[in-house]
Amino acid sequence: MENIVEVENLVKSFGNKIALKDATFNVKKGETFGFLGPSGSGKTTTIKILTSQLQHTAGEITVFGEKLSKVKDPSYMKRIGILTDNSGLYERLTIYDNLALYCKLYEINVSRIDEVLETVNLVDEKKTAVQKLSKGMKQRVTLARAILHKPDLLFLDEPTSALDPVNTMHIHAGLKKLNQEGTTIFLTTHDMQEAEKLCDRVAFLHEGEIKLLDTPKNLSMQFGDSTIKLVLKGNQTLVVDKNGEGAEQIYQYLKNDQVLSIHSNEPSLGDIFLQLTGRSLS
Repeated sequence: MENIVEVENLVKSFGNKIALKDATFNVKKGETFGFLGPSGSGKTTTIKILTSQLQHTAGEITVFGEKLSKVKDPSYMKRIGILTDNSGLYERLTIYDNLALYCKLYEINVSRIDEVLETVNLVDEKKTAVQKLSKGMKQRVTLARAILHKPDLLFLDEPTSALDPVNTMHIHAGLKKLNQEGTTIFLTTHDMQEAEKLCDRVAFLHEGEIKLLDTPKNLSMQFGDSTIKLVLKGNQTLVVDKNGEGAEQIYQYLKNDQVLSIHSNEPSLGDIFLQLTGRSLS
């Protein structure tokens, strides 16, 4: 599968502080790639380097098969969407008028505006001035702007950090649809459930270093244990091994109608990160 982004031995330092240490990874065409880590781990720095907002200290980077310096060309930047902490919205204009300006910039028909506002659940608010919006609503407008031109590559930095659960679910559905339509997504988050729901592969970033990189399923299998938990009638919990003896125990409890639920003991991404680094993702 073609790599949209390739990064080798990426280093970024701010004076004496090293923010990224020899980070190496790739992002495959058509996947949603998750960069997981707590605040201050280097996630936002990585996005800003990959989108030419920051100069890296060392390492090799290609995007769309080109050196990063060439990607600064407007013809390439039009293929990229970015959601970061800098909104850049015009506060006195309405949501619709903000997006209409970008339609002109990207030479897109304004009919696209309602489509993206539906994705971020803001259709009914499109005539509202940005200065009257909550932080979470502004975040959704910024996301709408980032996907307005259906980018080939979308960078999302904590896209649902300020959102309630209902709007988070709405955004997740929209991102899945966008990905299915061909957009490659680079997602930074400290929300392990978000990563498990959206990402094809994830990288664990801790103190500027990539500690682990694989699919959520493979990581769960790698760090899981070989037991199964049974919840039995009478509030009894039983843990059995995944072997012939355990299977026989499960069969007997099922035969006697004692089983309320059965669970394999597979860890969440948050559990794995904690096990690996001794630190939670929050």
